[in-house]
Amino acid sequence: MFVSESWLRTLVNPSLDSDTLCHRLTMAGLEVEESVPAAPAFSGVVVAEITAIEPHPDADRLRVCQVNTGTETVQIVCGAPNARQGLKAPLAQLGAVLPGDFKISKAKMRGVESFGMLCSAKELGITDDTDGLLELPSDAPVGTDIRHYLDLDDQIIEIKMTPNRADCLSMLGVAREVSALTGDAMTLPSFEPVDVAIDDRLTVDVQAPDLCGRFAGRVVRGINAAAKTPAWMVKRLERAGQRSLSAVVDISNYVMLELGRPTHVFDLAKIKNGLEVRWAKDGEKLELLSGKEVELNPHVGVIASAGVAQSLAGIMGGEDSAVDPETTTDIYIESAFWWPEAIMGRARQFKFHSEASHRFERGVDYDHVIEHLERMTQLVLEICGGKAGPIDDQQVNLPQPVQVQMRLDRCNRVLGIPVSAEEVEQTFSRLGFEYQLADGVFTVMAPSYRFDLRIEEDLIEEVARIYGFERIPDLAPKAPAEMLLQPEELKGPHALRAQVAALDYQEVINFSFVEEDWETNYAANTDPIRLLNPIASQLAVMRSSLLGGLLANIEHNARHRQTRVRVFELGKVFMRDPSVTDGDLTVAGIHQPVRLAGAAWGPAYPEQWGEKTRAVDFFDVKADIENLFTTRASDLRFVVDSHPALHPGRSARIELHGKHAGWVGELHPQWLQQLDINTAPVLFELDAELLSESPMPTVQRQSRQPVVQRDLAFWVDTTVSYQQIMDTLHSTIHATPELSIVKNFRLFDVWKADATATEQSLAMRFWLQDTDATLDDAKVEQSMQKMLDALIQTHQIRQRA
Repeated sequence: MFVSESWLRTLVNPSLDSDTLCHRLTMAGLEVEESVPAAPAFSGVVVAEITAIEPHPDADRLRVCQVNTGTETVQIVCGAPNARQGLKAPLAQLGAVLPGDFKISKAKMRGVESFGMLCSAKELGITDDTDGLLELPSDAPVGTDIRHYLDLDDQIIEIKMTPNRADCLSMLGVAREVSALTGDAMTLPSFEPVDVAIDDRLTVDVQAPDLCGRFAGRVVRGINAAAKTPAWMVKRLERAGQRSLSAVVDISNYVMLELGRPTHVFDLAKIKNGLEVRWAKDGEKLELLSGKEVELNPHVGVIASAGVAQSLAGIMGGEDSAVDPETTTDIYIESAFWWPEAIMGRARQFKFHSEASHRFERGVDYDHVIEHLERMTQLVLEICGGKAGPIDDQQVNLPQPVQVQMRLDRCNRVLGIPVSAEEVEQTFSRLGFEYQLADGVFTVMAPSYRFDLRIEEDLIEEVARIYGFERIPDLAPKAPAEMLLQPEELKGPHALRAQVAALDYQEVINFSFVEEDWETNYAANTDPIRLLNPIASQLAVMRSSLLGGLLANIEHNARHRQTRVRVFELGKVFMRDPSVTDGDLTVAGIHQPVRLAGAAWGPAYPEQWGEKTRAVDFFDVKADIENLFTTRASDLRFVVDSHPALHPGRSARIELHGKHAGWVGELHPQWLQQLDINTAPVLFELDAELLSESPMPTVQRQSRQPVVQRDLAFWVDTTVSYQQIMDTLHSTIHATPELSIVKNFRLFDVWKADATATEQSLAMRFWLQDTDATLDDAKVEQSMQKMLDALIQTHQIRQRA
């Protein structure tokens, strides 16, 4: 926001220089990014008047002017199209220095001497206007220094406003801050009611209380919409970053900048059968004042007439009912309170931004609507003339006044300094807060223009700002150095990330909002959680799976000629769940579990001389998953199952102790065709909560007895999986005390006659060891026979000779 210091000092005039004022504002939370004069440095320029003018004897576009400087009359050769007798304009006299270190000296132009230069606004660095000489009012005193006359030493202060301080998006709001910081009294603009000369009214039907809480307006007839905007108002608008358009528009913009109240003016002749305030209907269209046509939806509010939308509520007016300087004589001035939640993000939905929406979506004063409307009417009658009708004020659904309590001892603990009750009372009084003090507790009624005061810490911040952050001593905090023990059976997110990174995966962080096609294709989610205010049209829903983002990462890298990609992400996903209730970390109806997902694409290993290049496959990633589960890898189950994102024959559901732990598999061929990659990546997505649980390893005494190895080869039906064989062996070993000597077993060979064979040969190796004595052949053979019997009984295997 741009603040003209001279305008600000008409409201509050502290005895501070510009630099000190900017420092005080910054330290109070209104960060000053830059403070520059209204015009760059120049000297030797005065107000002058052209007393006589005649054509140049040797140039068609030049004229010879006799110019009164206040002390003498000098001859100036000028080519400006608007140069004329009686015109008052800036004159750079001999010896003057203009912006850019341009020095003025006597010159001869086509044989005629010129003793100075008449200047345009651009040549003085005021604006970029190059249409001719800067025309000054007829009452401008000749000979006056132009910097003093135009107040060009005025400082333009650019403030970086935080979103919570909507009350400071106006000169009045900044003046309140300066008054609170310095204690100087404010001079408020006049809010005196104007004389009501006519009894005309316009019917307004507010149909959406959740959109509009208060609607006020009045009819003004007989205005001169073509009236010229006063120079003082044009100057203030320009220094606030607004250009002058027409008198009525300029007045509306001026009131917005002065009071923070966006208003809108309708051409009364274009309004039929009154106004209605409602939510838009699907398919309605509206041409805005900017010339852009937008298609509306029920999430945006409108002001309509005879069923036709005339304005985007709280955002921008429509072209159909706009004031025309040439034809408009009767107007309707609207001043309303729009609920911030009803305006928030709506302008961005249509890919534009307006000054009105910027203020309304942050919260605009709902209590002083009538005073601001009176100020608007004053300026209209003063500049454009006309007769005003009575004000209609509909208070439909106003916010309830907010009371916030602040404990004095809590304030002192947070700030770390002893602030007395008297200092807090003085602070609240300066800020214009209504408050009560009882038993060391301040109860403050938040003003109608302060939407940021809701909790105790907000009031503590106000005390700190006005007390002065620089007055708070820089002391190191004192706290007991207590070590927080990390449970060894839990792995935190940092440990999980480090573990996956150690497996040669690189972490990525993707948006939580994704394309809707990703949800449909990769998660079969037909009812995703939609965003009311997406940052981009394609990123419109919340993700219920991390896989879509990882696939986009792979595709991006592939387009940039990367041949091997291994990425992972640890983050939340979002799914509908009616059983979830509101809590400190939960939102009603939305389940937000944490997932760990990864994707591997390209060669299994980086290119090297000692390893033959091959593509990463299902079993490479399966081994990575088993490494992630460390001590519990033997409890994992990889069950053949189908997933919407994965290849139906090359994917598996992961289970841990009967709980669903995740998925692993190749990308489905259907989705591979839609991506700009040539081979299928292998993906996995795991439940991070289950993955974080890491039981402590059990310590066992190391046996000093030798290990015995035995091999077992057998025929088994192809419908029997190796996992079933493992489960049978594990259960038999655990159920038979004599088999405690079996320490490990592993499959080392698989053979089938051909693809159509119904049987396959499996060869397994067993490791047996006793802790107390050397095993004899009889005991080993007995153990092997028991395991063989179990396999025969359960899976009808046949031992190979």
